[in-house]
Amino acid sequence: MKVRRVVTGHDSAGRARVVDDRDVEPITSDLMPGVAAYRLWGRDERPTFPDDGAPRPAEAWYPPRDGSRFMINMIPPGEVVPRPDLDMTAALDELERRMPGAMAAMEPGTAGMHTTDSIDYVMVVSGEVTLDLDGGERTVLRAGDVLVQNGTRHAWRNDCTEPCTIVGIAIGADRTRPTTPR
Repeated sequence: MKVRRVVTGHDSAGRARVVDDRDVEPITSDLMPGVAAYRLWGRDERPTFPDDGAPRPAEAWYPPRDGSRFMINMIPPGEVVPRPDLDMTAALDELERRMPGAMAAMEPGTAGMHTTDSIDYVMVVSGEVTLDLDGGERTVLRAGDVLVQNGTRHAWRNDCTEPCTIVGIAIGADRTRPTTPR
């Protein structure tokens, strides 16, 4: 899939202008065959306008409090399994370089289950995907469906025969520990 990103900003007189117009290459990994992630934009602080539209710091894959991320993810059909002869150390190092912190959010031994400190606005653009929640609840989302993900523990599965494309915006949030009733 070809993804073009157009970014606007303000010139020194405060007038709007296009400051960047380019294709965004997908991030792929031998750890996740068939998965493609497009990191479109991000920042680690709340915006203040006018600004020049230049990229701001956004190191980690998931946003910190007051940060945001804009991405597209393509999820292939079936189980995502690396090939048996893969050099796992090298593949993990490469993925950490390209998607800092993404693997740290993943739970070992629970196929894609993860939790982030963010509210995520997700729209299925094509295909179909199943949202698995930690209590075993499953919800199928199809093209045109949207999800408001409130920092919940979840995983994505594509049980169909076609790839699924989702667009997401993650806004950093605070997480507190629930109080136990007395």
